[in-house]
Amino acid sequence: MSGQEWMAEQFEANRGHLRGVAYRMLGSLSEADDAVQEAWLRLSRSDTSRVENLAGWLTTVVARVSLDMLRSRKAKAEQSLEEESPEPVLTQSTTRGKDRSDPEQEAILAESVGLALLVVLDTLAPAERLAFVLHDMFAVPFDEIASIVGRSEDAARQLASRARRRVQGADRVPSAGVSSQREVVEAFVAALRAGDMEGLIAVLDPDVLVRAESPEGVREIHGARNWAKGALAYQARFPIANWERVMQLALVDGAVSILLAPGGRLERVLRFTVARGKIREVDIIVNPERLRRLEIATLGG
Repeated sequence: MSGQEWMAEQFEANRGHLRGVAYRMLGSLSEADDAVQEAWLRLSRSDTSRVENLAGWLTTVVARVSLDMLRSRKAKAEQSLEEESPEPVLTQSTTRGKDRSDPEQEAILAESVGLALLVVLDTLAPAERLAFVLHDMFAVPFDEIASIVGRSEDAARQLASRARRRVQGADRVPSAGVSSQREVVEAFVAALRAGDMEGLIAVLDPDVLVRAESPEGVREIHGARNWAKGALAYQARFPIANWERVMQLALVDGAVSILLAPGGRLERVLRFTVARGKIREVDIIVNPERLRRLEIATLGG
């Protein structure tokens, strides 16, 4: 076997791992594949005779490429905002890998990572995202992370710590009441999935107020039965088998909420106000600017 053939064989053995790292960094299947392909090109041009851990070397290369892509993406987004274009500014999640990704593969991959986690990762600064992904998800030591981001080992630890607090909602989400909120919202979701009108009404306050955004503005819906009918009509758009790829519970501004994020791309948030075991208010948020301002954290367990 020639040196090039051996190198190709080793690369293929690590491709799945490298794709996983890149996808968690970039949140886009097509961009992840681009990063992995760039890693192969760099490998084919490099002298790796002194590399003792090729998998680690490749992980570092993919991480560096992904970090560059994230920084470029952020710079372009900031430039678009500074130009104050009259056209709506698209979020990262609506533009990444849009043309070439396989929707089915991306949905499966997003589900395996967790929709809420992907959404939260998209809110992190590039260096924070890299530190969290590499250390907390792939157990890469902080000294190696430090060399990638060009900072000290202590600074790399701080990056991961800040990202972890954002992901987990630490210092922002009150623990009291979250479990009871979750129980009510999970009952709502179960009734919705079952198409159970009476089950929905049972968890809604009779005078529930729903504020639903639309291109025409905010529409208010009053009353449990009125909204239950609309909610059942909406959920029928999504096959039950695909719900895990579309919906996930998360904490939004400290409240247990539902994210609608096909492929990890946040499209809609249902933020619930729960009181005395009933859903009293619901805010349905679809405006991209409002979605960007939400404080979203994963909901463990």
